[in-house]
Amino acid sequence: MDYTLVEAIRKLRSRCRTALLSNNFPNLRRLLADGTLTRVGEAPSAEAAEEGLRSGRTSAAVVIPRGFSRDLARGEEASVQVIIDGTDPNRSTIAAATVARYFAEAGSSLARERLAARGLPAPTSPLRLTPRIWFNPTLDSPPFMIPGVMAMLLIVVTTIVTAMGLAREREMGTLEQVLVTPIRPSVLLLGKMLPFVAIGVFDILFALTIGAWLFDVPVRGSLWVLGASALCYLTSTLGVGLLISTLSRTQQQSFLGGFLFAMPAMLLSGAMTPISSMPGWLQWLTYLNPLRYFVEILRANMLTGAGFDLLWSRMAILAAFGLALLTVASLRFHKRAA
Repeated sequence: MDYTLVEAIRKLRSRCRTALLSNNFPNLRRLLADGTLTRVGEAPSAEAAEEGLRSGRTSAAVVIPRGFSRDLARGEEASVQVIIDGTDPNRSTIAAATVARYFAEAGSSLARERLAARGLPAPTSPLRLTPRIWFNPTLDSPPFMIPGVMAMLLIVVTTIVTAMGLAREREMGTLEQVLVTPIRPSVLLLGKMLPFVAIGVFDILFALTIGAWLFDVPVRGSLWVLGASALCYLTSTLGVGLLISTLSRTQQQSFLGGFLFAMPAMLLSGAMTPISSMPGWLQWLTYLNPLRYFVEILRANMLTGAGFDLLWSRMAILAAFGLALLTVASLRFHKRAA
């Protein structure tokens, strides 16, 4: 079989990429004519198609069996299968409806042409569409929304609370009192960060438990991968919180700074609005947002069961963000402490 991978997107001013489908069906290119579906590649096997779905590189796979053109030429029934990633219910619904509508129209057109050539009235379609939705068969919203809520919760708890906590201690003078003791600034900074790391880990476990228990959100991937990516993400959020605290003189300033970081990060993460529906120039900014990568990791790990082999690049980017932010924030903290 030939597996043609397509990505279903909601066309809200989004730029469509060039598409090229299999030649098994001469008019199959029309499937991409309205820009709802775009080609992202072709897979030689079912395993390659499944990997594309698990990694998030594609949202649907159109499976065209061997002998497809031959069956059509003979006037026999020909089957086409569509495998859809159900982690995003809205996108999955659009993809399924688009493919179903296209093949229904194509089948009707072929039937009319053949019967007209024989001088008969026409009616049954020689094509049969078999849709199959993976990962979220019922297209429920909670499996798609809960991972995004988890990532946004960590930003509020770790970034804003960290910034306000350190700013409060500086405002009250307790931080300076501790700095005059023999405690090294690095040890002091580590002690200030560890409680927030524990709070972040607790929040993740709590959200996972509530999501799985109340909303039936699956956790198909490895918890070790999920935990490692969460720690990488926490280094980014804590680094931003620490950096904001070094730039603020009061709690109000630190709260405003945390809010000004958290809101754009949430809006540009893809947790609430698909990134593909954003303007092109705004999509580029999302690559600078750690929240985007963590949301992608959570959805891929929890819903599709993607492991380290598929998520290592996003985890590496998160770790790089965290290391850079913590380094800059620590240097500023040591400078102010001196």
